[in-house]
Amino acid sequence: MSFFTVNELPATEMLPGVMRRAVYLDNVMMTFFHFEPGKVIPMHDHPHEQITYVVQGAMEFTLKGETRVLRAGDGVCCPPDAPHGAVVLDEPTVALDAWYPLREEYK
Repeated sequence: MSFFTVNELPATEMLPGVMRRAVYLDNVMMTFFHFEPGKVIPMHDHPHEQITYVVQGAMEFTLKGETRVLRAGDGVCCPPDAPHGAVVLDEPTVALDAWYPLREEYK
């Protein structure tokens, strides 16, 4: 795939009220998340590097015990195996994540 439109990528409901779309090449992946207000992404960790960028809305993001509110234009870099989670605030929120290595289960 060379060109894409986010809304035309296949969507997966990751959790109720959390939709994920993905685009990837052999060594890089981006995911696009749409969150309904108030959704909670439980604390978790994984062996992947993750960069999250908030495009619209806001979320309270916790990384390794530190919590910050991320609004449109803000982001966070999660190293491998770092515990993190989020609470979406009171408006629909859109975020994109970059991954290395690829999340095979997100393809």
